[in-house]
Amino acid sequence: MTNLHILIAGGSGLIGRELTAGLLKLGHSVSILSRKPQEVRMPDQVNVISWDARTLSGWEQEIEKTDAIVHLAGESIAGNGLFGLFPQRWTPYRKDLISRSRIESGQVLAKAVEGAQNKPQVFIQASAIGYYGPSDAEVITESQAQGTDFAARVCQSWESSSAVVGVGVRRIIARFGLPLSMKGGFLPRVLFPYKMFVGGPIGNGKQYYSWIHMDDTVQSLIYLIENEETSGVFNITAPNPVTNSEFGRKLGNTMKRPHWMPVPGLAFRALFGEVADVVVHGQRVIPERLEKAGFSFRYPNIDEGLQSTLSDK
Repeated sequence: MTNLHILIAGGSGLIGRELTAGLLKLGHSVSILSRKPQEVRMPDQVNVISWDARTLSGWEQEIEKTDAIVHLAGESIAGNGLFGLFPQRWTPYRKDLISRSRIESGQVLAKAVEGAQNKPQVFIQASAIGYYGPSDAEVITESQAQGTDFAARVCQSWESSSAVVGVGVRRIIARFGLPLSMKGGFLPRVLFPYKMFVGGPIGNGKQYYSWIHMDDTVQSLIYLIENEETSGVFNITAPNPVTNSEFGRKLGNTMKRPHWMPVPGLAFRALFGEVADVVVHGQRVIPERLEKAGFSFRYPNIDEGLQSTLSDK
């Protein structure tokens, strides 16, 4: 495929940084939109463009030479609580910030695409498997109905924010699971108690974690950008989700640490409020459409996924 120019909103975040690196390795060019461009550290060949994620202010001119847009922008769901290891409570202010940051940025991107003379070939709209709401052991594919909790409502609004992108632009909704990375996200938070020799199951330990290795996260997005036959909703998760207990045991084995000290779900919720439901309740999500589209996972199982991630310096 010829080299493409990709515009990433939220390109300085965890997935955005890794996606940028992956695209550059393949010879594609990248621009990112950032609210704080002076604080962004990216390779010299990346064009960092200032925007406020709410209004058209000149940045939209970049779309005229853009082949693909990836919308990853949005306030962190978990936030940055005590020591950066614990989630922030979902206060009314936090909930409003989480929702607005996603909706406003999606709406203004869609508006910019609508007004562009030369429209991109593809628009990837980020979302999360939180769309489906909490579940037990039920296997969830892309056809599952929307959930009813706060996270599900946020995901639905996030997805809808760019729905008016327009005719002629291939649109993909990427519902992310839990990316494995030592550079951020959920894994460093989970690692901490194991480092302190007090790791163990949370709640009953039977809730499913739908994880994905960061390499597969990046490669699946690149696959969707480059594969012109793809459109619609895709779960960005590994094909083999595991329970909280199994994840913890594998993590403990890999780190040579015990998996023994349970954390009661009620205590976890008492400490962190509604945001704790993301951890206490799980989802068994599989990437049915991604596999049917022909994508091949490098890390389909948790053993090699954790070993690779934990050895990443």
